[in-house]
Amino acid sequence: MPESLHEFTSALDAALHYELFKLNSTPITLASLIMFVVVLLIFLVLSRFINRILMKKLLSRFHIAEGTQYMMRRVSHYLIMIIGTLMAFQFIGINLSGLAVIFGLLSVGIGFGLQNLTSNFISGVILLFERPINVGDRVTVGDIEGDVLAINMRSTTISSVQNISIIVPNSQFISSQVINWSHGDPRVRLDIDVGVSYNSDLDTVIKALSEVASEHPQVLNQPRCNVLFRSFGDSAWNLTLCAWILDPKKNHQIRSELNGAIVRKFREHGVEIPFPQRDLHWRSPLPVPLSSAMKDLA
Repeated sequence: MPESLHEFTSALDAALHYELFKLNSTPITLASLIMFVVVLLIFLVLSRFINRILMKKLLSRFHIAEGTQYMMRRVSHYLIMIIGTLMAFQFIGINLSGLAVIFGLLSVGIGFGLQNLTSNFISGVILLFERPINVGDRVTVGDIEGDVLAINMRSTTISSVQNISIIVPNSQFISSQVINWSHGDPRVRLDIDVGVSYNSDLDTVIKALSEVASEHPQVLNQPRCNVLFRSFGDSAWNLTLCAWILDPKKNHQIRSELNGAIVRKFREHGVEIPFPQRDLHWRSPLPVPLSSAMKDLA
């Protein structure tokens, strides 16, 4: 039995120290690769511990904004993992000069098809430091509207208004137009268009629209709501109710409630919302004159 155990340990030692390949004159064995992965896992666990326990408790005491807390946690995670990667390379015997070889290989790979990945990574770094968007912001990217859940190295996760998680590449936030409803001042103005009959009393209409805005609990008193007379339509006066709200995430719900309140308020004041009208004029066909040749044939 001892001989079998000795043979097993010898075979295992030989397999672990078998040279797989060389990197910058440094032999890479299975044991060195295992230690490389172990060191990375240790730093990964350390990063998660620091971010989820220490950083979260520490930052929450200073009442720092959620977006700033997220940015600081992500930056600390990247720094810890970079340090861990450097130490892992050093642990298996590859010095910093050896990393130049790896970066050279990566540059070749980037030239052959990793441009998109690199662009998204750099865009993610820009998003974290420049902070045009933060976690929790309501944004619109193209036809997608939702709340930012996470800003990762390659992509940003958005939870749509239908509660669907959508993965958006980071480069799209840098290269295309993005609407951030929550950036800076969170107040948002809702413009609600409505048309009223020409037979309506204009002052009554303006008063009714103002009452709709003032009676809604989530419409702000400052800035004050406003009613704009935009144009004379084909069959209606076209007006716009401008109302300010504090929470941009509720804009669809508040817009629906204001539309319903306008209908009820107009019925209360006898204001008519006209249907589109079109006038059709019929006329009898004109007699077609006959040429002289046609008359002779007749």
